[in-house]
Amino acid sequence: MDPEISIMLQCPSPKGLAETEVQAELSPAYNRRQLPGGQAWIDAVWEARCSHSPWLFNGSKFRLHSAQLDGGSLTFRLGLTCYKDFLGTNRAGMARHLQQQGQQDFGDSQAYLAEPLGVGAMVHTADDCFIFLRRSLRVGEAPGLVDIPGGHPEPQAVVGDVPEESIRSEDLPRQMVVKEIFTSILREIRDEVNLSLPTLSQPVLLGIARNQTSAGRASAEFYVRCSLTSEQVKQRYEIGGPEAQESTGIIFIKREDVLTLEQTGEMWRELCPSAKGAVRLYTLVQGGGQ
Repeated sequence: MDPEISIMLQCPSPKGLAETEVQAELSPAYNRRQLPGGQAWIDAVWEARCSHSPWLFNGSKFRLHSAQLDGGSLTFRLGLTCYKDFLGTNRAGMARHLQQQGQQDFGDSQAYLAEPLGVGAMVHTADDCFIFLRRSLRVGEAPGLVDIPGGHPEPQAVVGDVPEESIRSEDLPRQMVVKEIFTSILREIRDEVNLSLPTLSQPVLLGIARNQTSAGRASAEFYVRCSLTSEQVKQRYEIGGPEAQESTGIIFIKREDVLTLEQTGEMWRELCPSAKGAVRLYTLVQGGGQ
């Protein structure tokens, strides 16, 4: 098994879970624990990253504390975090130490980590291909590797005009948070691949995968149908969307080949961990047929 990823949660086969089958529970108790040495380390990491990449922006994110599958229903337990804390914990050189300290102090290796919830999608075209993107060399994570469309659900999208620093868990309606998790992946597909929302189906949740190269950071992986063929998708991608700068090329892989990617090797080694987690979940949940 690939050490870069692990499966945190697999939704029921073969359908996965629709938005109506998912709930959210939000509480400050699900925020990360404060580092023993305070915030100074995170501040230092952030300043260093911003000096190298001045376009970085510190936005609020949902922190995935845990998730529970109960029969045909899933509950996300969420706190709040931010991109700055992600770079200073999950992506920092001391991440492994923080995991060991969290396990020692709280019996939870992720307690001190930001753990922002990501989203990704296996997008299935009308001619039975899946969409992958070659990441730009300028992106902060996995530059040059092959990924799927993805990003993060945004607390700001739920609360509207409230300043990012003023957002509180108790101000976030639970069902609106679930809606944001499901609609955020459609926005990412639209902005990264330049596909209009009417060409995309409602997302189906396949499960949650952990990226072990980012200290186990979790991503909710979805399945989305597209009514366009791969050639039509390519034409729209080449026009360019709002986030076109994040990738340098589009790749289409037939469904039958996606199902054996992990076994066949060469393309699998080019995938970044988020794509690997999504491919594995798709194979586990819906690999038996459509």
